[in-house]
Amino acid sequence: MRLRFSWALTFMVPLGLGQAATVRVGLALGRADKAEITRAGWTAWVVGVGFMGVMALVMWSIPRQLVTLFLTDVPANALAIALAVSFLKVAAAFQLVDGAQVIGAGMLRGLHDTRWPLMFALFGYWGVGLGIGAWLAFAADWKGVGIWIGLASGLAVVAVLMLARWVLRERIGLTRSAHA
Repeated sequence: MRLRFSWALTFMVPLGLGQAATVRVGLALGRADKAEITRAGWTAWVVGVGFMGVMALVMWSIPRQLVTLFLTDVPANALAIALAVSFLKVAAAFQLVDGAQVIGAGMLRGLHDTRWPLMFALFGYWGVGLGIGAWLAFAADWKGVGIWIGLASGLAVVAVLMLARWVLRERIGLTRSAHA
C-alpha cells in the first residue's frame, strides 16, 4: 500500500478552523465581548496559517518525493514528474493564501459579514486570478504553471482583503452589537 498525500487534505485544517472561527467569533459577538472576538479570530488565523506554512514548507522542500508517492519514478514518467514538481512548488504558496482566505472568511462570517467577502472572492478569483492566470498561461506562454500562479495570486488578493476587513472591523461597524 502506497502512502497518499494531497494538498486538498491539508486544506481541511484551515477550513475547519475557519468554521470554528465563525462559531467562536459569532458567540463572542452575541456576548458583546470585543476582546473575545479578537482572540477567537486571531487564534484561528495564526494556527491555520501557521499549519499551512508548515505544509507549504514541506511541499517546497521535497516536491519530487511527494510527487513520486503518486507516480513511479521511472524514465517513462520523467516528464509528468517534472511538470508535477513545478506545479507543486506553486501549490506551496497556494497553501498559505488559501488557508488565510478561508479562515478570514470564517472570521468575518462570525461577524455576520458575508456580502463583502463574496465581492472580494468574485473580484479575486474571477478578476485577478483568472486574468493573471490566462495572461501568464497564454500570452507569457507559462502554460499550466501560469494558471496556478494566477490562481494563487487571486487567492492572495482575497486573503489580504479579508484580513484588511477583519483589522478594520470596529472602525467599519462590524462589531456594533458588541458593546463591551
